[in-house]
Amino acid sequence: PPRSHVLASPCHSRAHRLQFSRKFVPSSPPKLTMMKVAVLAALAGSAAAFAPAQQARISTAVGATEAQTDFFGLVTETDFSQELGVQPPLGFFDPLGLLKDGDMDTFNDLREKEIKHGRVSMLAVTGYLVTAAGIRFPGAEDIPDGLASWQAMLDSKDGVFVLYQMLAFFVVAEIINRDAEWLDNEAEFVGDYRNGALDFGWDKLSDSAKLNKRAIELNNGRAAMMGIWGLVTHEIMGVSILPGGYLPGH
Repeated sequence: PPRSHVLASPCHSRAHRLQFSRKFVPSSPPKLTMMKVAVLAALAGSAAAFAPAQQARISTAVGATEAQTDFFGLVTETDFSQELGVQPPLGFFDPLGLLKDGDMDTFNDLREKEIKHGRVSMLAVTGYLVTAAGIRFPGAEDIPDGLASWQAMLDSKDGVFVLYQMLAFFVVAEIINRDAEWLDNEAEFVGDYRNGALDFGWDKLSDSAKLNKRAIELNNGRAAMMGIWGLVTHEIMGVSILPGGYLPGH
């Protein structure tokens, strides 16, 4: 029919529209019965039972035992800021985020590397300063100090023999300076390479004294790593940082 007829049709009057809505459109949504709620709850519970379980993450401060950790699949989070070595002036220093997602094994691996580099650097600083002071082994009086010593040893037969001896020492030191897993001995801490054979009064110290000694070694090793790097860098630059303006290798 024409549009005007439709608009004027009585069935489209306000009364008819209201009657139509009351007849065909419910005034409010139907309410769920208690039985339906119970059925939905049961379905939700059964679905949750088959949902993949998430691994729990707890702090080591909770004190879960190793058996509980293995049985429940707990992922422990260690607060590395409370570990030995977090001390002034830097505190907990991890600018590269190496421990952001790391566990205790990662921390122990990095700590072992730090201790080893620190010990080598302490020896390097000592050797650098001793030779700069003019002290030499018998027969090596003509060997210069600093980086120039390497080329001087390569230029002589005796010097090459000394380099071979140094290489042999490095190999042996790398072999023996580690936790001997084949021995019936357990290291007291990371970096403890005594293997039950060497003890210069360490076992007689108290626990607090041991922690203090270990902290001192870490700080000295860190200072030595920066120290040897600074000494070599200044020698290459030709700028002395030693007393009296002495410059090794020049």
